[in-house]
Amino acid sequence: MPAGWEVRQSTSQNRPYYFNRNTGVTQWEYPEDSDSDSGEEKVRVLHLLVKHAGSRRPASWRQPSITIPLEEAQRQIKAHREAIMAAPDKLAKFKELASQYSDCSSAQNQGDLGSFGRGEMQKPFEETSFSLPVNGISNPIITDSGVHIIYRLA
Repeated sequence: MPAGWEVRQSTSQNRPYYFNRNTGVTQWEYPEDSDSDSGEEKVRVLHLLVKHAGSRRPASWRQPSITIPLEEAQRQIKAHREAIMAAPDKLAKFKELASQYSDCSSAQNQGDLGSFGRGEMQKPFEETSFSLPVNGISNPIITDSGVHIIYRLA
Protein backbone atom coordinates (compact mmCIF):
# COMPACT_ATOMS: atom_id res chain seq x y z
CA MET A 1 0.00 0.00 0.00
CA PRO A 2 1.36 3.49 -0.79
CA ALA A 3 2.89 5.50 2.05
CA GLY A 4 0.37 7.36 4.20
CA TRP A 5 -2.60 5.10 3.31
CA GLU A 6 -4.42 2.68 5.58
CA VAL A 7 -7.47 0.42 5.30
CA ARG A 8 -10.48 1.25 7.47
CA GLN A 9 -13.88 -0.40 7.80
CA SER A 10 -17.05 1.52 6.96
CA THR A 11 -19.74 0.77 9.53
CA SER A 12 -22.52 2.21 7.35
CA GLN A 13 -21.50 0.37 4.16
CA ASN A 14 -19.99 -2.66 5.91
CA ARG A 15 -16.99 -2.72 3.58
CA PRO A 16 -13.38 -1.53 3.67
CA TYR A 17 -12.27 1.87 2.41
CA TYR A 18 -8.90 3.60 2.12
CA PHE A 19 -7.82 6.60 4.19
CA ASN A 20 -4.77 8.80 3.62
CA ARG A 21 -3.41 9.95 7.00
CA ASN A 22 -1.43 12.79 5.37
CA THR A 23 -4.21 14.40 3.34
CA GLY A 24 -7.44 13.18 4.97
CA VAL A 25 -8.61 11.76 1.61
CA THR A 26 -10.95 8.75 1.75
CA GLN A 27 -11.87 6.52 -1.18
CA TRP A 28 -13.35 3.13 -1.96
CA GLU A 29 -10.77 2.22 -4.62
CA TYR A 30 -7.33 0.88 -3.74
CA PRO A 31 -4.91 3.86 -3.87
CA GLU A 32 -2.40 3.81 -6.69
CA ASP A 33 1.26 4.25 -5.86
CA SER A 34 1.91 7.24 -8.10
CA ASP A 35 3.18 10.79 -8.04
CA SER A 36 -0.35 12.16 -7.79
CA ASP A 37 -1.12 14.60 -4.99
CA SER A 38 -3.22 12.05 -3.10
CA GLY A 39 -0.27 9.68 -2.76
CA GLU A 40 2.49 12.23 -2.24
CA GLU A 41 3.95 12.43 1.23
CA LYS A 42 3.35 15.84 2.76
CA VAL A 43 4.05 17.50 6.07
CA ARG A 44 2.43 20.47 7.78
CA VAL A 45 4.63 22.64 9.95
CA LEU A 46 4.83 25.85 11.91
CA HIS A 47 8.15 27.65 11.95
CA LEU A 48 9.81 30.58 13.63
CA LEU A 49 12.45 32.34 11.52
CA VAL A 50 15.07 34.80 12.71
CA LYS A 51 16.88 36.48 9.84
CA HIS A 52 20.39 37.93 10.02
CA ALA A 53 22.52 40.28 7.92
CA GLY A 54 23.67 37.38 5.72
CA SER A 55 20.14 36.07 5.03
CA ARG A 56 18.97 35.79 1.44
CA ARG A 57 16.66 38.78 2.00
CA PRO A 58 17.68 40.59 5.21
CA ALA A 59 14.35 42.37 5.73
CA SER A 60 10.98 41.40 7.17
CA TRP A 61 7.58 42.65 8.23
CA ARG A 62 9.19 43.46 11.60
CA GLN A 63 12.25 45.33 10.32
CA PRO A 64 12.95 46.92 6.94
CA SER A 65 16.68 46.22 7.31
CA ILE A 66 18.08 43.36 9.39
CA THR A 67 21.68 43.87 10.51
CA ILE A 68 22.23 41.35 13.31
CA PRO A 69 25.00 38.76 12.76
CA LEU A 70 24.27 35.04 12.35
CA GLU A 71 25.46 34.37 15.91
CA GLU A 72 22.83 36.74 17.34
CA ALA A 73 20.08 35.10 15.24
CA GLN A 74 21.20 31.72 16.58
CA ARG A 75 21.15 33.05 20.16
CA GLN A 76 17.61 34.40 19.71
CA ILE A 77 16.32 31.16 18.17
CA LYS A 78 17.91 29.13 20.96
CA ALA A 79 16.20 31.34 23.57
CA HIS A 80 12.83 30.96 21.80
CA ARG A 81 13.26 27.17 21.67
CA GLU A 82 14.14 27.03 25.37
CA ALA A 83 10.99 29.03 26.22
CA ILE A 84 8.88 26.68 24.11
CA MET A 85 10.38 23.53 25.62
CA ALA A 86 9.79 24.88 29.15
CA ALA A 87 6.12 25.72 28.46
CA PRO A 88 3.35 23.36 29.61
CA ASP A 89 1.58 23.87 26.25
CA LYS A 90 4.40 23.82 23.72
CA LEU A 91 2.15 24.31 20.69
CA ALA A 92 0.48 27.40 22.15
CA LYS A 93 3.86 28.86 23.15
CA PHE A 94 5.31 28.15 19.69
CA LYS A 95 2.36 29.93 18.03
CA GLU A 96 2.67 32.88 20.40
CA LEU A 97 6.40 33.35 19.80
CA ALA A 98 6.11 32.81 16.03
CA SER A 99 3.40 35.49 15.88
CA GLN A 100 5.57 37.97 17.78
CA TYR A 101 9.12 37.24 16.67
CA SER A 102 9.23 35.36 13.36
CA ASP A 103 10.72 37.32 10.46
CA CYS A 104 8.57 35.28 8.05
CA SER A 105 5.23 36.62 6.83
CA SER A 106 3.73 33.36 8.16
CA ALA A 107 3.89 35.09 11.57
CA GLN A 108 0.40 36.44 10.81
CA ASN A 109 -0.71 32.76 10.74
CA GLN A 110 1.15 31.85 13.95
CA GLY A 111 4.02 30.48 11.86
CA ASP A 112 1.82 28.04 9.92
CA LEU A 113 3.27 27.25 6.49
CA GLY A 114 0.51 24.80 5.63
CA SER A 115 1.25 21.47 3.95
CA PHE A 116 4.08 20.87 1.51
CA GLY A 117 5.75 17.97 -0.22
CA ARG A 118 9.33 17.15 -1.04
CA GLY A 119 11.17 19.57 -3.29
CA GLU A 120 9.09 22.60 -2.26
CA MET A 121 11.35 24.04 0.47
CA GLN A 122 15.06 24.61 0.96
CA LYS A 123 16.73 21.23 1.50
CA PRO A 124 17.74 21.60 5.19
CA PHE A 125 14.23 22.84 6.03
CA GLU A 126 12.58 20.01 4.09
CA GLU A 127 14.80 17.30 5.56
CA THR A 128 14.22 18.51 9.11
CA SER A 129 10.45 18.85 8.59
CA PHE A 130 10.09 15.32 7.21
CA SER A 131 12.35 13.79 9.88
CA LEU A 132 10.39 15.20 12.83
CA PRO A 133 7.62 13.14 14.41
CA VAL A 134 4.18 14.76 14.58
CA ASN A 135 4.29 17.31 17.44
CA GLY A 136 8.08 17.24 17.28
CA ILE A 137 10.12 20.43 17.64
CA SER A 138 13.41 20.79 15.80
CA ASN A 139 16.71 22.05 17.02
CA PRO A 140 17.76 25.30 15.32
CA ILE A 141 18.55 24.88 11.62
CA ILE A 142 20.21 27.29 9.21
CA THR A 143 19.02 27.93 5.65
CA ASP A 144 19.63 30.74 3.17
CA SER A 145 16.60 32.48 4.73
CA GLY A 146 17.99 32.54 8.27
CA VAL A 147 17.77 30.43 11.43
CA HIS A 148 14.60 28.43 12.09
CA ILE A 149 12.90 26.17 14.56
CA ILE A 150 10.14 23.94 13.23
CA TYR A 151 7.07 22.37 14.87
CA ARG A 152 5.56 19.50 12.87
CA LEU A 153 1.76 19.42 12.97
CA ALA A 154 1.13 16.56 10.50
